[in-house]
Amino acid sequence: MLRDGNSDGELRPLDEIRKDIDQVDRQLVDLLSRRTELAMEVGRVKGRDGKPFFTPERERAVYERLMSINPGPLLPKQLKSIYREIISAAIAAEKPLTVAYWGPPGTFTNMAALQTFGASAEMAAQDTISDVFKAVENNKADYGVVPVENSVAGVVPETLDMFPQTNVKICAETYVAIDHHLVSIASALDDIKRVYAGPQPSSQCRRWLKMNIPAAEIVEVVPTAKAAQTALEDKDSAAIANVLGAEMVGIPILQEHIADNPQNRTRFLVIGYNEPIKTGRDKTSIMFNLRNRPGELYRALEALYEHGVNLMMIESRPAPRASFEYIFYTDCAGHHTDDNLVAAINRLRGQALETTVLGSYPMVDNNA
Repeated sequence: MLRDGNSDGELRPLDEIRKDIDQVDRQLVDLLSRRTELAMEVGRVKGRDGKPFFTPERERAVYERLMSINPGPLLPKQLKSIYREIISAAIAAEKPLTVAYWGPPGTFTNMAALQTFGASAEMAAQDTISDVFKAVENNKADYGVVPVENSVAGVVPETLDMFPQTNVKICAETYVAIDHHLVSIASALDDIKRVYAGPQPSSQCRRWLKMNIPAAEIVEVVPTAKAAQTALEDKDSAAIANVLGAEMVGIPILQEHIADNPQNRTRFLVIGYNEPIKTGRDKTSIMFNLRNRPGELYRALEALYEHGVNLMMIESRPAPRASFEYIFYTDCAGHHTDDNLVAAINRLRGQALETTVLGSYPMVDNNA
């Protein structure tokens, strides 16, 4: 058993503490090796039975169990971060996964992919959201990660517009806090003459920029992830970047958290072909289109209301094959195998021209 000081309350010598740390490290390596061996055994069973290697419902159960047994002093988010990489390495031992995401490296979508799959997955940056869908559909990637809605800007239409064109499913969701930082090799704000930023980051930090460096020229850079690299090559400049983008470029953060809205979040979807099993706290995404006549949307939503389905989001997009007709996208609380959702979807199918369940997956707390 490790000791924290002696019976007189005096601190132990540093060398003695480090010997205990070395001992714990040896034990950890042995235990992690054993855990990986078990994961490889699981992988062989999954391969034999044709089951998916990425199971967000199982991962959530693991995290919840860990939180329940955590004695401290590790904070819950610290413990989860550690196990994110342990699970990522275990999945890679079962079967290396390739994850397509809307690039380039250093974007918030890259952060969402790492947050979901960990650093042991192979990350494949794609030029467009459409390319992410195609990479999954053409078996060039096992999964894809795309943004679907932002708490400030609303839905991402490019993502919704891909679902009528593909048969991929939604396997999971995750939320990323949109934290913007001012990065620069300059030593002080007064030295900055230019700020490189993408159009969205600059608009989301407009108030801070005006108050703190009003004389600086705002230079638009597309894609956003290139702003940090540009600032690294210009000693009189700065850039708006996230932590991952700054780390990849190797540029210091001069000022943290400069976004005007600190509550800004983006929701991302994981797309693939497996269907997570029911957890009891799930979300179901449904796509449907309606006849062009009065009251159709009212009757469609009535199907959800009468069966007690909690509608969490609804959005319309132009139908790709008809003028002035629309496809509706909804997120509902529950799993598509729940009795009330089964009844509601069946009624909706009788009401709509076409109804597609895009996927049921574990619901994530967007404030976690």
